[in-house]
Amino acid sequence: SDEFKLFMKRLPMNYFLNTSAVMHLWTMDSNFQRRYEQLESSMKQLFLKAQRTVHKLFSLSKRCHKQPLIRMPRQRSSNYWLNRIQSFLYCNENGLLGSFSEETHSCTCPNDQVACQGFLPCTVGDGPACLSCAPDNRTRCGSCNAGYMLSQGLCKPEVADSTEHYIGFETDLQDLEMKYLLQKTDRRIEVHAIFISNDMRLNSWFDPSWRKRMLLTLKSNKYKSSLVHMILGLSLQICLTKNSTLEPVLAVYINPFGGSHSESWFMPVNENNFPDWERTKLDLPLQCYNWTLTLGNKWKTFFETVHIYLRSRIKSNGPNGNESIYYEPLEFIDPSRNLGYMKINNIQVFGYSMHFDPEAIRDLILQLDYPYTQGSQDSALLQLLEIRDRVNKLSPPGQRRLDLFSCLLRHRLKLSTSEVVRIQSALQAFNAKLPNTVDYDTTKLCS
Repeated sequence: SDEFKLFMKRLPMNYFLNTSAVMHLWTMDSNFQRRYEQLESSMKQLFLKAQRTVHKLFSLSKRCHKQPLIRMPRQRSSNYWLNRIQSFLYCNENGLLGSFSEETHSCTCPNDQVACQGFLPCTVGDGPACLSCAPDNRTRCGSCNAGYMLSQGLCKPEVADSTEHYIGFETDLQDLEMKYLLQKTDRRIEVHAIFISNDMRLNSWFDPSWRKRMLLTLKSNKYKSSLVHMILGLSLQICLTKNSTLEPVLAVYINPFGGSHSESWFMPVNENNFPDWERTKLDLPLQCYNWTLTLGNKWKTFFETVHIYLRSRIKSNGPNGNESIYYEPLEFIDPSRNLGYMKINNIQVFGYSMHFDPEAIRDLILQLDYPYTQGSQDSALLQLLEIRDRVNKLSPPGQRRLDLFSCLLRHRLKLSTSEVVRIQSALQAFNAKLPNTVDYDTTKLCS
């Protein structure tokens, strides 16, 4: 009918119409709905007339030798017409009309030799459906709903893929297991760092009156570019001569990915719930102790170089006899008194190494300026956001997180300061567009 043809002309062609959408447009078209109700009413009258005719035929058939085969016309449901409309829209090519299946999103054509299916437009709706179709190609998405990103014409959830390809974070030990291994100073979690000191050598006596600086470094930036390292604990074996009044004082700085010493952070030992040194007396003729600092899962973090500063203080009884007073060795009142000597037998770093692929991360950064495919730029930004947040999550305790991610870019990827600033700005701008995300402030560590 004319009303049906007009209704078909008014249907939108720039996005896919499922049966619910067609039904909604049907109910909104008063003229077409009125015409369908008239057709439905006339069909009911025709059905009643057919029933009367059948009864007459049945009464006549009593005189026949063979009973007639009687079939009543079946009324077509609204679902039939909805499917018929979809078939006209999407299975009406090359002069053939096929039958559309919404379940398989395809057409059944009357002749296999000639295709009746046209190009199906994109699906618009909530969630992974498109917000709108692409203006230049209606079969692909042009924009997506909140929480989804455009990738090669499709809307995919804004959840980053695993970062394992770029940097490994999956080597997490259970707390009890880690505590046991650290207590036993198990060799399986010992990191073989290089010991460097201009002031002293291991297993040699020295005068501890002056501050000593020692480095434990892996030089992973130079020699092991495919690895980054995690520190779980630190252990030193310190010996003093008999009757020594000296008390070792240790200050530890951690350099996460290389660079200058100024790009290290100070370990706040025994402050704000941060772990303290544990001292264990060794069964040796000298005053030897194991000094162990256990970070574990809670305080583990990246490291490339551990800077250990050793100075000493003198423990003496106070005027009342029930309190201790500490002096610097050079400030001690009686310089003729023998302060004793000290030696460090060994220093160990406990932790593990993780996979790191600087070239893969450089490739991600390259996609920010030269996206390889439609949507790959958003995918690269999501991956970089995930890496940034997971790296910065391992920041040491403090009111604000340290920007360890910038250190990674500067010293492991060798990017310039301006490049790092540009990448961070792009990540902040992209993060602001994502639903239900809150960005956080960081403290600059690396220049």
